[in-house]
Amino acid sequence: MIIGMYEQNFMAYVIFGLILNFAFSIIFGIYLSNNIGMQEMIESKGNKQQSLLVRFSLLIPYAKMLITLYRVAVLQLFFLNKGYTHKEFWIYMTNEQKENS
Repeated sequence: MIIGMYEQNFMAYVIFGLILNFAFSIIFGIYLSNNIGMQEMIESKGNKQQSLLVRFSLLIPYAKMLITLYRVAVLQLFFLNKGYTHKEFWIYMTNEQKENS
C-alpha cells in the first residue's frame, strides 16, 4: 500500500493527474500563443530553468496541474488585473529576475 491505497489505485491517480496536467498545460499554452503570437513568444523567451520542486511535482498526483492553475491565477490576478499584458507575463515566466540591491 502507498499512502493508504493500493498501488493500482495510486498509479491511476498519478496517470489521471498527468493527463490533467498536460490538458491544462496545452490549453494554457494555446491561450498564451493566441494572445501573444507564436513568433513573439519565440523571440522573447528567456532561458530560465524550472525549479527543482516543479520538476519533481510530476511525481505527485495533481501537483503539476495545481502549479499550472497557480500560473493562470498569477496571470489573471497580478498581470491582467493590474494592466500588464500577456507578453509581460511570458517574459516574467521565462526570464531570470535580476535582483536590485
